[in-house]
Amino acid sequence: AERPKPMLKMGDKLILESILESFVELGFHRFIFAVNYKREMVESHFGSGESWGVTIDYLREDKPLGTAGALSLLREVPEQPLIVMNGDVLTKVNFEDLLSYHEDRGCAATIGVREHAVSVPYGVIEIDGHRLVGMREKPTLSFLVNAGIYVLEPWSLSLIPPRQRFDMPDLLMNLAARDEGVSVFPIREYWIDIGKLEDFERAGDEFDQVFR
Repeated sequence: AERPKPMLKMGDKLILESILESFVELGFHRFIFAVNYKREMVESHFGSGESWGVTIDYLREDKPLGTAGALSLLREVPEQPLIVMNGDVLTKVNFEDLLSYHEDRGCAATIGVREHAVSVPYGVIEIDGHRLVGMREKPTLSFLVNAGIYVLEPWSLSLIPPRQRFDMPDLLMNLAARDEGVSVFPIREYWIDIGKLEDFERAGDEFDQVFR
């Protein structure tokens, strides 16, 4: 049977299990899983979290609400900042450090970012109008990319429309436009998004040496 990506196995554990345990090791104890596709598979495996000594609740989406929209289903607004993370990301980032970074900067939200380099396999031409002004042979360009890990101040959840598709970039750009401040946290530890097949296979090769 097809399985949601977080419920695929990496090594001898489910990906979502590895994510959960990386938080548990740091003392986090309250978790909320947003579930939609084959949610019964997730809920039957993790239950109330008792096997890990934690509490797990579920936000059940009747239709996909996006990476932020599911948070509109929260029954109560948290009292503390909350970490929101995609379920198909494996990382060794220290979530305590992430929270401290967020709190030190006093922003409405923090986004985890990774540096991603792209090599251009050609000579790049620089022009001014129709005149050649420069040439760079096979340059490498570096970008900061969204790592799918966020910290949100509880009040920011009020900007998420109820039961509509709404993605985290929508919320972050909304906060930035209001000048509420969104800080950027560079992730230098191991990080991989297993959403693409080649990355899933690479993560499988690296899992034992990184997560043992």
